[in-house]
Amino acid sequence: MPLDPKRTVAELKELRALTGDENGAWRVAWTDTWLKAREWYRGKLAELPVEVHQDAAGNIWATLAGESEKALLIGGHLDSVPGGGWLDGCLNVLAGLEVLRRIAEQYDGRPPVTVRLVDWADEEGARFGRSLMGSSAFSGTLEPEAEKDRTDKDGTRLEDALRRCGVEMDRMLEAQQEQKNAAAYLELHIEQGPVLLDIDLPLGAVLGTFGVERHAIRFFGQAAHSGSTPMDKRKDAFLAAAKMAPEIYAITDRNGGVCTLGSCVTRPGIVTSVVAECDLTLDQRHLDADALARMLFEAKKASQRFSREGGLPEPEWSTIWRIEPILFHPDLIEFCDQAIREVVGTSHRLPSGPLHDAAEVARAGIPTVMMFVQSLHGISHNKIEDTKEEHLELSVQALDRLADKTIDWIRQQS
Repeated sequence: MPLDPKRTVAELKELRALTGDENGAWRVAWTDTWLKAREWYRGKLAELPVEVHQDAAGNIWATLAGESEKALLIGGHLDSVPGGGWLDGCLNVLAGLEVLRRIAEQYDGRPPVTVRLVDWADEEGARFGRSLMGSSAFSGTLEPEAEKDRTDKDGTRLEDALRRCGVEMDRMLEAQQEQKNAAAYLELHIEQGPVLLDIDLPLGAVLGTFGVERHAIRFFGQAAHSGSTPMDKRKDAFLAAAKMAPEIYAITDRNGGVCTLGSCVTRPGIVTSVVAECDLTLDQRHLDADALARMLFEAKKASQRFSREGGLPEPEWSTIWRIEPILFHPDLIEFCDQAIREVVGTSHRLPSGPLHDAAEVARAGIPTVMMFVQSLHGISHNKIEDTKEEHLELSVQALDRLADKTIDWIRQQS
């Protein structure tokens, strides 16, 4: 059974037909559609000489036992955002499946090292707002007690949704047991941005994932009648908050990275009242930890300045979530570069702005690298997300070569 990248493309289309429609993919974690996708995936695994199980955090592992217990991990996620693209996450899993098939055939079911393919549970965090759920349980950074009170938009508790899928929150950290003998981790992903598109290259080696500072900011003003209150007498929380929009762009001009004000809620939220309270959410990302800290410091100082200028009290900041920048393993980055050059002739190294399960695996101390394949339009988390089929096929070939190089590296480390 030689490597067949066209089969990967066909299986991606098969999954799209099973779990999507004209409005995109609907494999949101902990839903029936996601469970249907996983049942379909298990059917594919049943054709291989692998042991399959779901761990305590809901991650699905397929293990091809090797001559050595030292294990090469290849991973991705089948879950999607609501109405998302057809490739985000599932390309990783299905490309890994094809590589697993080739290895199992080449070595007659007994490769020199153990090879494990993992489908991480709830990478997106789309339903309950907690990204990297399964992989953070694997790494040990998840705090189940802190997540128990999360609910979705319909009021369903996260704890209940997980239990319906065979996961008990109190036991999720038992997934750390899967770290045993892990020697390296590989992940292929669509880029989700325009870098490779802009330089007209199909594949790139990923240096690491951005660190993230994610915060809520509340500005305090005073409600007043919109008709009777003169403009110079108002204490307008929205005016102070609105000044943050151009400021975060100035912050990235000075420091690099990216900043996003993702939501804005005003109270009392009626057309006839000056805004008494305004809540913003701020997402800041950078590959350099010092630069990320400066970005947060500058944003806090700016919010305080804008409040003072409006005669308002100091704004209130609360942390939603944070993760430090994660740099991938230099040897594996070099192997990734080599694999890409062997397949397409030219490689490019770039950071990842989006978060990925690879970051949590690296946090567990496991040598890690990611490979990106070009995204048309530079768009993801959108039904128009797409990648040329020939580039998808090239990505499977490059991942396969990277797997071979990493297997040799693991053997040399033993």
